[in-house]
Amino acid sequence: MPTEIARGTRLRNAFNKETFVFSGPLDHADVARFGVILEKGGSGGGNALVHVHPGADEHFAVKCGRIKVVVDGREQLVEAGGTAVVPRGRPHFFANAGDGNAVLEISFTPAQQHLRFFANFATLAVRQPAWFSSAGDPNFLLIALVLHTYRDHLYLAGVPIWLQKLLFAVLAPVARLRGYRMAIQPLGEALAQAGAGLAA
Repeated sequence: MPTEIARGTRLRNAFNKETFVFSGPLDHADVARFGVILEKGGSGGGNALVHVHPGADEHFAVKCGRIKVVVDGREQLVEAGGTAVVPRGRPHFFANAGDGNAVLEISFTPAQQHLRFFANFATLAVRQPAWFSSAGDPNFLLIALVLHTYRDHLYLAGVPIWLQKLLFAVLAPVARLRGYRMAIQPLGEALAQAGAGLAA
């Protein structure tokens, strides 16, 4: 199972017109940073799905174009050269608000394993499109598997986090039985698997 992505890798999610550009290390203790290109009509955060990051603040720096960042239902337009911050735990999503591509840099502090998390979802969208609806929404069992594997990285807004944790813990084994798999494991599990391989 792949546990890394090559620096400079671009992964395009055709469903929501979002391209991830991974130009830095996957595992940095302080900050997770990657580029995003949103095409016209494109959205981030899983098809503009309102979500929260309970353990990290999310920073947006717009290089080109214009985006809207919606936090707690309030919309903020961010032009090229502008920035926005979503404090941890606040419900939000973002989308392209212009007529052309929007190019931005997104970072999370602390890093947790957000690079692996987003690289995993983007890789699955490319490799396993059948696991996503025609609108680009992941199958709920896939959501359960990914969000349980990467606990405390992302949760759906409007549903108590403790309830989501419980539900995803129950459904993750079902997802594996149904054939769903991760593309990129969290660092701890990746190291454990590598060690098991060396011992064998």
